[in-house]
Order: sequence, then C-alpha cells, then structure tokens
Amino acid sequence: MPRRQRSGDGDHLISGVLHGLFQRRVVGRSGDRGGFCLQVHPGGDAGRILAQLRADGMTVRAILLTHAHFDHTGAVSELRQALPGVPVYLHPADAALLGSDIFPPIGATVPYDEGDALTVGSLTVRVLHTPGHTPGGVTLLAGDALFTGDTLFQGSMGRTDFAGGSYEAILASLRRLGQLSGDYQVLPGHMDASTLERERRSNYYLMEALEG
Repeated sequence: MPRRQRSGDGDHLISGVLHGLFQRRVVGRSGDRGGFCLQVHPGGDAGRILAQLRADGMTVRAILLTHAHFDHTGAVSELRQALPGVPVYLHPADAALLGSDIFPPIGATVPYDEGDALTVGSLTVRVLHTPGHTPGGVTLLAGDALFTGDTLFQGSMGRTDFAGGSYEAILASLRRLGQLSGDYQVLPGHMDASTLERERRSNYYLMEALEG
C-alpha cells in the first residue's frame, strides 16, 4: 500500500507517496477533491504514479527534480509520454551531466536555480541551490516542508563519492539548511520524513556543518 505523508490545510497540502521509491508531490487543491500538483523526483513506477494521480483527481503542472541521478528520474520518460507538455525542471549544473549511466538522458529540461519560485494553487515553492551530492542539487521549500532530495536525510546526508559530488559543498548546503529560521518538515529522497529541528539536534553531519 502507498505510504502517504501530508502537511497543510485548506487550499494546499504536501503529500508523499512511497512506491518502492519515494515519490513526493506538492498539491494545490481546488475544492474537496481534485486540483493541481507538482510531481517531485519521480524515481520509478510511472504506472502507479499515474494511477494515484487519477485516483486523487490531480493534474500535474510540472515535474520538479531535486537532482538528476537515475533513482530520481526513472519515471520521467514515461510520465512525459503520458503527460505531454508538462515541463521538467532541473538545475543546469545537473542538466550538463545528463547522458551517463548515473545521469541518464531524460530529454529537454527547463532550468531552475537559486531564488526561483513556482506556484501551485496558493502555495509557492522556492528553489534553494544545495550542491554537494550533485553539483545541481536543489532543495524545494514549500509551506512548512523541505523537499531535500539527497542532501539531508533523517540522521544522515547524501553520498559525495559520485561524479560531481563534494563533501565540502554538501556541508555548506547542510549548514544553509540548518540555519533556516524556524522548523520545517524534512521530506528527503530516501528514508523516512523528519523535522529540521530534530536533525539539528541529532544528525551528526548537520551538527558538524553547523559547527564549521
């Protein structure tokens, strides 16, 4: 059964659906049922993603990639076929690496970068450039949630030994996230959800970054 995580009220919510890989959505509601959403890093199983979208009455406005590793883009090609015209957003530093096994080709992408914002319903999604796991890694800030991709995990952080990875860069990105004012839900690309305050208190890598 899909695992769902939600935050928010009224016009919008954040949802996470787990189908073997984490598939997350930023949803803008229009009434009690249906609405618009932004699909975040669809890692695989496009058929089940599409079935869930239909069941929820959702129209996808865009696909947002936190980075371009294969386990976060595996469903993109099939979703493109099923959802013609839906743009796929990716940071240009990762787009430049597409074409290898770990960064497989996914077709044309729309660049987004630090300071950009997208809107679904009444919810604005802000883009934070958080490199380190990959050069073009981003975190998406939506309402009270952080879609951290493979930058910040519950109790850990993303690997930096792949092409384009940098331990120094990911520590700088973690420091930036840790220094955000207030608390947020942390919705990572792997592992369970957490909160930023919990990670500030218990995540070795985030604590190391904040001490640096």
